[in-house]
Amino acid sequence: MEFTHFNNAGYARMVDVSEKNDTVRVATAQAVVHMQPSTLAAIKGGGVKKGDVLGVAQVAGVMAAKQTSNIIPMCHPLMLTSIDIAFETDEADSRIVICCQVKTTGKTGVEMEAINGVSIAAMTIYDMSKAIDRWMTITDIMLLEKSGGKNGSVKRLEAQLD
Repeated sequence: MEFTHFNNAGYARMVDVSEKNDTVRVATAQAVVHMQPSTLAAIKGGGVKKGDVLGVAQVAGVMAAKQTSNIIPMCHPLMLTSIDIAFETDEADSRIVICCQVKTTGKTGVEMEAINGVSIAAMTIYDMSKAIDRWMTITDIMLLEKSGGKNGSVKRLEAQLD
């Protein structure tokens, strides 16, 4: 496999995608925030003093996906056509699973935007809840699937999640 983010002199560069075809591109990523059961109950019940934790985390994740090229140096600025952040509360394991799906029609994929979206949504949950649970952990930040482009569709296998 060849790295494409280096020029002939060995310096970093943004890849030239001008010859690629525009295709519909979709990527879905996830992150998991583990916490104490009482913290999860406070988030679900609106008992966190900073406000609606999941509402704010959703807006933060959308904003982060839109700003990815401003913080990841070699990412292309993209016109995103859709960003959706979803939260699944899991009381049995005392965690929140976050998924971010990002779409565009263009010459390059949106994997980084989806990963950035879930990462910042997870960090926002931590930030808003840390006063009651400083030892929350953020894990399993990963791409789940992507479609579009010359490589087509790929999906992470369940075995890869373990």
